[in-house]
Amino acid sequence: MSVPDDRLDVLGVGVSPVNMEMAAAELHRWIAEGRRSYAMLTGMHGVMEAVRDPKVRAAYNGSGLSLPDGMPMVWLLWQAGFAHADRVYGPDLMLDMFDRSQAAGYRHFLYGATEATLDALEANLLRRFPGALIVGRHAPPFRPAGAAEDEAVIDAINIARPDIIWVGLSTPKQDLWMVRHRPLLEAAALIGVGAAFDFHAGQLRQAPRWMQRAGLEWAFRMAMEPRRLAKRYIFNIPPFVLMVAAQKLGFRR
Repeated sequence: MSVPDDRLDVLGVGVSPVNMEMAAAELHRWIAEGRRSYAMLTGMHGVMEAVRDPKVRAAYNGSGLSLPDGMPMVWLLWQAGFAHADRVYGPDLMLDMFDRSQAAGYRHFLYGATEATLDALEANLLRRFPGALIVGRHAPPFRPAGAAEDEAVIDAINIARPDIIWVGLSTPKQDLWMVRHRPLLEAAALIGVGAAFDFHAGQLRQAPRWMQRAGLEWAFRMAMEPRRLAKRYIFNIPPFVLMVAAQKLGFRR
């Protein structure tokens, strides 16, 4: 099944009505055709960032794929009649593409996190997928990179000739990075996967599957990192629910 052109409008953010199989097939098509696009994980947090910042909203709506990363996006897609849609969870997408690419020979580049995280991530991925090709990695500084430094990283990535660049930064930092760097990078696909680097490096625990499917992953993650994530969820969940209800009732466009 091909990816539909129409997206579901969730508070001004278009969400692609896809599932894992459809997303993977589309990414394979980008690589085969050299399309040079980017895919974003679309969850409640990202949508609320887009509501507050037009640049973030433009990043989502300019993406080649706006993947339903959170169960609220999936439920809204189902309500809109997209029965085939399902969650495309960033960590699962990363594993799926690494697995599929062993036979295809795709080249991967890891961008994000810290050197220690990248060490563990690369080792774990190659242990699980011995046929995968990781051709480079970069842990960006926590401060803004200077122009010369950024240009050197771009050159290094292009010299490595990856097919896929995995971007493991926080939302919306990774999204704005992909938009800004997409014209400068030759890789076919840029994919922002957020905390997937930390999960697959073994540095963060993932929520049990039943909590993920029930839309309760936020509660698990907040319990694991209360100081970092409590504010995010407290200031995002109530307004998201109210705004979506207002949109459905016709009070908000």
